[in-house]
Amino acid sequence: MAVLDTLVTTAAGALSATIGVLVGGIVTHRAQDRQWLRDKQLIAYQELISHYAKFTMTISRAHADRQGWDYDWGEWSATLTRASLVAPADVAAEIENFGKAIDDFLDRAGWRGSDPRRDPLSEEELAQANRAPAQAQVQLVNAIRRSLSKDQKELPFWIGGSLAGRHDHP
Repeated sequence: MAVLDTLVTTAAGALSATIGVLVGGIVTHRAQDRQWLRDKQLIAYQELISHYAKFTMTISRAHADRQGWDYDWGEWSATLTRASLVAPADVAAEIENFGKAIDDFLDRAGWRGSDPRRDPLSEEELAQANRAPAQAQVQLVNAIRRSLSKDQKELPFWIGGSLAGRHDHP
């Protein structure tokens, strides 16, 4: 009987250890997947905001200097797509809204809008054209912040790239 008790105890211990290893492996794998996705999200979001800052400054400079300009809109579109692919649904919806606001901006001040060589926009006109994208950027940045951590507080102001005015806020 003592041998049977020992075998049962040993088997139960081995089974318990095996289950612990399997559960630990599953939990670790899920945590690694979440970390991988978070890293990809951060890269995509940084790239998106960086493009916004670059092309708004390019457009602003072109209007101020009455010169032509060029931008890789294919890369902008790809950046929107990459960010949307890794974003949770609420952030992807804000990316879509941001993209639409940028399209409206481009209709007024960008490659589909005013020609800075012949009909440049004033600083105030550029700020007015960029007001909706700046507000959409605030909404997007706050959705990103919420998705990355529930502890992040919302920002009441826009950051890098906005031509909407240095002192007014949405």
